[in-house]
Amino acid sequence: MTLYRQLLLSTLLILLCLCTGLWIGEIKRTRDFLVNQMGTHAQDTATSLGLTLTTIAKGANIAEMKTIINALFDRGYYRIIEFRNIDGKILIERRTDLLQDEVPAWFIRLVPLSAPQATALVMHGWQQAGAVSVESHPGHAYQALWQAAQATALWFTLTGAIIALLGGLGLRLLLRPLRRIEEQAMALCDRQFYIQEQLPRTRELRRVVIAMNRMTDRIREMFHEQVAIADTLRQLTYQDPLTATGNRRYLEAQIKAKLEGRDTAVKGFFLLFQIQDLLAINQAYGYQEGDRIIKETASIIQQACHELPESILGRMGGGDFALLLPNTDEQTTRRITDAILEDLCQRVATETSSATNAGVYSGGVFYEQAASFGQLLTRADTALSTARYNCDHKKIEILPLVDEEEKIWAGKTEWKELLDNIIANRSIILYSQSTVSLHDLNKTLHHEILTRVIDATGRHLPMGMFIPMAERLGLMPALDKMIIEKLLEQSVQQFYPHRIAINLSPLSLIDNDFVTWIHQQLEQCAQVGIQLNFEFPEFRMIRYGSLIREFSEVIKNQGHIVGVDHFGQGLMHFGYLKSLLPNYVKIDRAITSELLNEQSDRSFFINALCNVAHSLDIKVIVEAVENENQWHVLSKMPLDGAQGFYIQQPQPITTLDD
Repeated sequence: MTLYRQLLLSTLLILLCLCTGLWIGEIKRTRDFLVNQMGTHAQDTATSLGLTLTTIAKGANIAEMKTIINALFDRGYYRIIEFRNIDGKILIERRTDLLQDEVPAWFIRLVPLSAPQATALVMHGWQQAGAVSVESHPGHAYQALWQAAQATALWFTLTGAIIALLGGLGLRLLLRPLRRIEEQAMALCDRQFYIQEQLPRTRELRRVVIAMNRMTDRIREMFHEQVAIADTLRQLTYQDPLTATGNRRYLEAQIKAKLEGRDTAVKGFFLLFQIQDLLAINQAYGYQEGDRIIKETASIIQQACHELPESILGRMGGGDFALLLPNTDEQTTRRITDAILEDLCQRVATETSSATNAGVYSGGVFYEQAASFGQLLTRADTALSTARYNCDHKKIEILPLVDEEEKIWAGKTEWKELLDNIIANRSIILYSQSTVSLHDLNKTLHHEILTRVIDATGRHLPMGMFIPMAERLGLMPALDKMIIEKLLEQSVQQFYPHRIAINLSPLSLIDNDFVTWIHQQLEQCAQVGIQLNFEFPEFRMIRYGSLIREFSEVIKNQGHIVGVDHFGQGLMHFGYLKSLLPNYVKIDRAITSELLNEQSDRSFFINALCNVAHSLDIKVIVEAVENENQWHVLSKMPLDGAQGFYIQQPQPITTLDD
């Protein structure tokens, strides 16, 4: 029961007791007054009747005395009139029963009226002839007492109702600060830092509000401090301080996570951009001008890759930049690089004079197999040297990773035909990999669904190779729908617990038909006990954060949740977690792959990430745990879950027919 109701009920109970006491006291006073009135009335009547009968008693006319008594009794104000002789014998008697139809019987029993009896002597000369006794009838007194009780109860009820109404309104006003304190506390539980600007006038409540504001402000400062520490560690570890892009270490870690040691097919481009004669620019115009050109170069490359969210840009040092474009076709790559070179060459030519030989060159490598960072860098550097030798600033030189390698999927037409064929034939296979508690390997948190595409040769290719082009062709809603339908056709009994994680593209949420369809599917899932985790990549949060947040708020009511995949990959400020509030985040495999020991800077970075997430009640899961050494180091960190080949190899999902 709320404090408002408790106070209101307590006030009404006290008021009820007070009114009941006053009502009983008023009834008692009225009853005593009426008893006194009846006593006086009876005594006056007895005295008057005694004198009248004294006059008649001289003639000893009993019949005449009886007539007088009858006439007096019939007036209805008396219950008993008696005349006794000197020996106490009743000579004349009139009585009536206590009947009162207008007054309830329970009231008569509850409030008895003992009417006093009055006596007067009847004389015969100087001798006593007898005595007359008179008792007033209490019927009129009961009627008056009942009316008084009703009137008093009515007034008390009206007064109580008015007091209750005014008291309720007053309590609401008095307790409004407490209600705001409750809202502030609940907002704090939801990781929202709300400060009350309006302070209550009541001294005690004012102190409580001030204390709550100070606590909220302090918790907010602690969160921002943790975010700042995590961001600082991220910048020191992965970020280039001049351009805010990734540094060489970041780029190497991402390539290692995406390409090295992968047993599945991978395709994409690795490109190098070099500002020629940067030293001469620094000497001629100063280091500040050289830094400005470097920052503009990074900005131009980032802007050109805006439509490729999986692209990874890093500064290798000086005026050298590296760009990784995974799962990108040659046509798109050349279009983007041509735009970059056109803009860069124009900027450099405009901002430098003929005093320098400044220019921009680019070389790249096309890969369709697993490769190390060193292999890609060596081959791309060869292509860059070729471009410098040809002195062509506006054209990129692209070489295959190995000379006999052939380039495939040259344009959108081939991609669209391939994707349409995949969707039409539903040529995919689903695998499942368990995510377990870091403290108990036998406790499964959820099962992540991994999708493989079957190509014409029967190879199983990762779905990630097809996602970038499917997004550009607007086929993601159809692709996501096909995967979810395929999942719901499987035997759910093979999953325990029945919580399944799937990757979902934010672009599918833009399609209203897909959103309507997915909500219908989620209602059916909730009815059969299936709970879904929708994972969104971190690099999509900047553009689609609000869309994902709206989707998350709706599905949480049905028992489904949202997670962030590749956490830490996007070099984003971690403040977005406060607005999105996902249920969990999965640390990117590039961070895990460099985890060597407990004292490495990567360990400090993961601990900082955990502190930021846990302060918002967000669970932290690490992925790509590949060996025992990683597991040993991770098990001592404040993580909540883990996933990887060391824990479980992906298992094919059996269908209902199986």
